[in-house]
Amino acid sequence: MSDGITAGEGTVENHGWRVTFAGMGINLALGILYTWSVISKGIPKEWNWSESDKSLPYAVACLVFSVIMVLAGRLQDKIGPRIVAAVGGILVGIGFIIASRTTSPMGYMLGFGVLAGAGIGFGYAAATPPAVKWFSAAKTGLIAGIVVSGFGLASVYAAPLTTFLISKWSINTAVLILGIAFLIVVVSFAQLLKSPPKGYVPAGTMQLKTTDVNKKVDFVPREMLATVQFYMLWFMYACGAGAGLMVIAKLASIAKVQAGIDLGFVFVATLAVGNGAGRIIAGMASDKIGRKTTMFSCFVFQAVLVLLLSATKTGTAMANIPTLAIISALVGANYGANLSLFPSITKDFYGIKNFGMNYGLVFTAWGVGGFMLSRLAGAMYDKYQTFAIAYYGASVLLILAAIMTPFVKTPHRQAELK
Repeated sequence: MSDGITAGEGTVENHGWRVTFAGMGINLALGILYTWSVISKGIPKEWNWSESDKSLPYAVACLVFSVIMVLAGRLQDKIGPRIVAAVGGILVGIGFIIASRTTSPMGYMLGFGVLAGAGIGFGYAAATPPAVKWFSAAKTGLIAGIVVSGFGLASVYAAPLTTFLISKWSINTAVLILGIAFLIVVVSFAQLLKSPPKGYVPAGTMQLKTTDVNKKVDFVPREMLATVQFYMLWFMYACGAGAGLMVIAKLASIAKVQAGIDLGFVFVATLAVGNGAGRIIAGMASDKIGRKTTMFSCFVFQAVLVLLLSATKTGTAMANIPTLAIISALVGANYGANLSLFPSITKDFYGIKNFGMNYGLVFTAWGVGGFMLSRLAGAMYDKYQTFAIAYYGASVLLILAAIMTPFVKTPHRQAELK
């Protein structure tokens, strides 16, 4: 496919859609992270894990994933996406295989949390940057949304598949099979990733106007870290992602112990549909009505949904399968929106040249938010036998993020142009 795009004097074949769907395929495998609530629910009683123990591997995976994104993003910028994504697939596979050989929280923390979490970070960091580089800024939200939708949609197949494997064999056999399969899938799709050549200008790209001369186009990481906008985006991302990850980590338990419905994999799958769709819809919406307007709407809606989730208790009118499925899907959609909105606004604010590492730094908010709130949910349940405190805390953080959104302005150069 060619869109008549030039690099220097010649015309370059556009590999954008191939790279986009390869990135989506990688994320469809890496999204196994979101099935942790199904895996943790299948942990046998004889292993003697507490609810806090069950949240540990997932929380560590989220934290390691986000921290590794900084290194992986830097490597992606320097050596390209193919090798980085392949390393990710290998680490995920090894991590799952190690986890399959143990029954302790620490063993799963090492295999699933540290190694698989690192592998997910490498693969995820390499999927989006090469895809968005093939397209003009007018399509950034759409392309980012398509690539990351794979991560959100993964649970649609992975949750029932994991449930089937656990019921047919055992949890450790299921983890072993998944590890081998995803190693092969991710390494294979990695071979299709390719960044455009130097000097490549996508069709439809508008040249910088002379009135925009004070706008900084490409920030190096240290310049980005010197802007107040980075810290505002970081906090907003931590709130939006943390609330969604908290629900994802505990959804199967919420359905069973709070609503008395033992169909966790169904709700994980419906949340995944919303998660994937929300990334694409929010990306498209942000291209049309703006990133900040879309963010504000998602933060407020998510706060309402998390509060509604607290009302789905046994004996109430809301404790039924259709209601919980709808809430799960909408929570997934609003959570997923963050994963297309924040890479898009990072590219808008700080440019494409150092996008891999810059977004990696922004993405640490995702890991910190997920780690803190998922651990909070587990700890509060162990202490008070309710998730209510975690719900209320997440809702307050989401409202704070919504209030902050209108005050985030595009960063400008502080020094004179040379």
